[in-house]
Amino acid sequence: MNDNLKLGVFLVLFSALSFVFYSVNLSYIWGSQAQSFTMFQFIGPVGGGILGPGIGAAIAVGVDFAAKVILGKMSWDLVGFIRLFTVAAAAICFGMVRGNKWAGIIIPIAGMSLFWANPVGAEAWGYALLWLIPVAASLFASNLFARSLASTFQAHVIGSLAFLYLVGLPASAWWALIPLVLVERTLFAAGISVTYVFLNSIVNYVMERMHVKTGLVRIEPAYAYLRVKE
Repeated sequence: MNDNLKLGVFLVLFSALSFVFYSVNLSYIWGSQAQSFTMFQFIGPVGGGILGPGIGAAIAVGVDFAAKVILGKMSWDLVGFIRLFTVAAAAICFGMVRGNKWAGIIIPIAGMSLFWANPVGAEAWGYALLWLIPVAASLFASNLFARSLASTFQAHVIGSLAFLYLVGLPASAWWALIPLVLVERTLFAAGISVTYVFLNSIVNYVMERMHVKTGLVRIEPAYAYLRVKE
């Protein structure tokens, strides 16, 4: 089996694992009982770190769409389509922010401006201040948890703006969500970190074992805890 074929097998397996993660619900999205967060929130961003931001984002969108259609969870409205790109944004950030801090800063800063430009958002101004967290985290992206926190908040910014402009939650609801968001995104960042260490270690071990060398799969040695003994 040549290296390209091995890479293809890996992409298929990663997509399949992502689908399995997608099948496990974590919690309903506040304001939309028809949609929920799943463990895909953990593995989706990781693809950007291991496969690069481009491939990682493409897999995130593809798996998200396919899973929603197959499982009957696809919301065929504008909010549903926008949500297809939330984890993709997280994957791009996770894959880029360590080398380019702006990858984790631009969306939150732009998001704050767009949130406050909305009358309801202006009334619930404190909610958008949550997005200073990914800005700060991006400055310390060499740390895995900070990188994960910056990444999961990219998805949060896009999803929140979609609900603000298209669903119309009242200002009181946005204020009430602040403590929930802090807990939720901290848990998501922890989940991303654990998933990344696990997959980074497994992929590194398999590549060493099978003598696969490809520039498309990126291994971070600091978080590769399984190695082939020489």
